[in-house]
Amino acid sequence: MRHDGQLARAKGQLLALMQEAYQRRDHVALLCFAGDVVELRLPPRRASAWNDDWIAPIGAGGGTPLALGVQRAQQLLAKHETRQRWLWLLTDGRSNESPARPAAADVVCVMDFERARTPLHRAQQLAAQWEARYLSA
Repeated sequence: MRHDGQLARAKGQLLALMQEAYQRRDHVALLCFAGDVVELRLPPRRASAWNDDWIAPIGAGGGTPLALGVQRAQQLLAKHETRQRWLWLLTDGRSNESPARPAAADVVCVMDFERARTPLHRAQQLAAQWEARYLSA
């Protein structure tokens, strides 16, 4: 998501999602994955109103370890069975992996930031495979 302002748009959407979560007093967590690394950027906690300090440093890097990121999301979601668990995947769809839907997610939304001249539609395909809500950003 390094091109055409994709990362900036994704950060804006993330900020909006966190603001909505704060208004509902929801709990949130954030996993970031790029290259071959999956990082728990925001451990599970109640959403806060101040998010700029940890959203601003989020970067993008070549490659997307989607399967590993989804596996980590599954582990986090499985620990919180008493709440409705939502998974938001913000992606440009530039991954060759097609992991299974995380079983611990009650609701899944895939937000697609792909803006390539020749779109691959992988995020849309993943949303269909997962029976998830698909949103084009």
